[in-house]
Amino acid sequence: MGGRSPDTDNVLICGLGRFGASTALTLTKMGRSVLAVDRDPHLVQQWAGRLTRVVEADTTDAEVLEELGCSEFPVAVVSIGTSVESSVLTAAALVDLGIGQIWAKALTIPHGKILERIGVGHVIYPEADAGRRVAHLVGGRLMDYIEFDDGFAIVKMRPPLETQGFTLAESHVRKKYGVTIVGVKSPYQDFTYAQPDTRVSQHDILIVSGRTELLERFAARP
Repeated sequence: MGGRSPDTDNVLICGLGRFGASTALTLTKMGRSVLAVDRDPHLVQQWAGRLTRVVEADTTDAEVLEELGCSEFPVAVVSIGTSVESSVLTAAALVDLGIGQIWAKALTIPHGKILERIGVGHVIYPEADAGRRVAHLVGGRLMDYIEFDDGFAIVKMRPPLETQGFTLAESHVRKKYGVTIVGVKSPYQDFTYAQPDTRVSQHDILIVSGRTELLERFAARP
């Protein structure tokens, strides 16, 4: 039988600010069952008709979370962005409830370290991550940028002049720059995985993978 079990489809969202609401709405569109909890009655009313279940409650209170059945959720997201104390107390309560997979938004590096020390497995820094991504995009050639924890990244970019009109075997990109062109998207055509005989035109879009510093060097080519 395919698909996930019903239990793994359930996600708890603590906090309905912009980040939490966006996460909850996206998960809902993906078919996940979401319980969103926030103590602001206006936010609860705003999202009540758009998410699976929205409850007004204090997520820092472990007993309240227990009464809501939060311990049955395999995945929880702490998206509180207005108070470090509330974020940490909520995360600690979820750890105590034994939730297996906890994601938490951190406002600062010290905040993130506290979350890690109390047992949060996935600490994210949305603002910092977005800032780094924008910094890579403002140069003009990069169209999208995804960086991983180990210094590896995948980018969508316009082709440098030295690749235009040549096959990948002829341009020797990997040998010269240490990056790999994974795929090529030509106008009005489907995405294709790159082959040595793939010829690049000035209108193509490249999907390139490699170490971050090597990608930056390649993307800086005219």
